[in-house]
Amino acid sequence: MHFRIDPAAIDYLKAKDKALGEAIDRIGPVRRGVDPDLFASLVNSIIGQQISSKAHVTIWNRLVEKVGEVTPVSILAHSDEELQSIGVSFRKVSYIKGTAEKIVSGELDIDALYELSDEELCQELSKLNGIGKWTAEMLMLFSMERPDVLSYGDLAIVRGLRMLYRHRKITPELYAKYKRRYSPYASVASLYLWEIAGGALPELTDPAPMTEAEKKKRAKARRATAKEK
Repeated sequence: MHFRIDPAAIDYLKAKDKALGEAIDRIGPVRRGVDPDLFASLVNSIIGQQISSKAHVTIWNRLVEKVGEVTPVSILAHSDEELQSIGVSFRKVSYIKGTAEKIVSGELDIDALYELSDEELCQELSKLNGIGKWTAEMLMLFSMERPDVLSYGDLAIVRGLRMLYRHRKITPELYAKYKRRYSPYASVASLYLWEIAGGALPELTDPAPMTEAEKKKRAKARRATAKEK
């Protein structure tokens, strides 16, 4: 499955923002996968934290092979040691099983989450161990397909904003301005900002100030060039 982009969202964003509208026209349709199973998506998100994409995919595939369909019941049917043996860390097993236990006991009604507002939903998801605000926002976008998500905590989103609008820095105030402009279709804007950050429009460079490491690297290159002359 892919994120369903409402044509009305494209029309709205193009009418609201000339720069983004031109980027949308040039990039064309964007396809990003979604998983409507919120618990499985939550588990997948926790597994992927602070490891490489390759390791993430490997461990997730091992988990599916071991437990079958990823549900609270199938997770709890396996011991901590079994889950750790496929590469899930002790802490992540604790997070995943803790949420599974809450769902099975009835303490957490996962279906009721769909009735909450975006703000309430983000708060509730963030209460779960192992789920911070950024992960909650990604679950809202790529599992629940909420239409108005723009994550200030996502480095690529912030990079895309810098590149598109030529800002050296995206302050909270600038972020809020663009979120208001994109609303109620900020999720579609996010998809295109990710494309921009990933180099979909090569002429758009990142105007952010260079880091100290980058400055030293450039200075070293200049000295080397000067010696050659």
